[in-house]
Amino acid sequence: MRLLKHYTKAPEVLTLCEILYQLGYDIKISDSFTLEVDAAVKDFQSKNSLVVDGIVGVKTWSVLLEKDERPVNQTDKFLKESDLVNFADEYNLELAAVKAVNEIESSGKGFLINNKPKILFEGHVFWNELKKRGIDPNSYYNSNSQNVLYPKWTRVHYQGGVKEYDRLSEAISLDNSPNFEEAALSSASWGSFQIMGYHAKNLGYSDVHHFVSQMELNEGAHLKAFGKFLEKNNCLVHLRNKNWAGFAKLYNGAGYRENKYDEKLAKAYAKYSQN
Repeated sequence: MRLLKHYTKAPEVLTLCEILYQLGYDIKISDSFTLEVDAAVKDFQSKNSLVVDGIVGVKTWSVLLEKDERPVNQTDKFLKESDLVNFADEYNLELAAVKAVNEIESSGKGFLINNKPKILFEGHVFWNELKKRGIDPNSYYNSNSQNVLYPKWTRVHYQGGVKEYDRLSEAISLDNSPNFEEAALSSASWGSFQIMGYHAKNLGYSDVHHFVSQMELNEGAHLKAFGKFLEKNNCLVHLRNKNWAGFAKLYNGAGYRENKYDEKLAKAYAKYSQN
């Protein structure tokens, strides 16, 4: 594993944060090695008779992975190179372009260390999904729910990794109605390609529960959903032409510039094109 320390920003930091969270450290899960992560690492090192330097090298990784309780068969869920090659051929896409989207959408990782598909819960989508079902979100909007239910997009409430499931559960628990569960599941993006649950029926799934059950299978199911999304939303032409701004607008919405999705995709594509 890669050596990590304070200020490092890399996908491996996500795995580090997930393991630390599983071990009882209440930290925000992200790809940034913050001061909060540094303090957790030093505490872990101190409690496990390691040198307390905040550097996650071979020895610290070894002890962390020894204590990690991820399912041993998790690799059965992962995409293989041949899966991406076949997908690129099926949709007449350049393999480097497919790999670029896979990397940027979920750091090339569709499952968390608890063996659940990666998700990101969107409280503003939940607001709109409740309204679609004839439920007034204002009736549930208060200080206890505002981290999972709010009228406009914000990244403030993101927790990352396995903690996004805590947010999903919190949203479902706001009301015992089946409509709330359906609305909440529809308000999260799922898997390797982070497809929103509310797209389920449009992509050919019977409902959002069917969609989620497929996302729980493996990254191959994520790839199939990705293909359906590309077809239904006219994304293929942009991906074939490497029009990253056009693709990002369709795939990530009008706010893609704020997150520089087009620039990130272009950079990832350039990297994979050289291989």
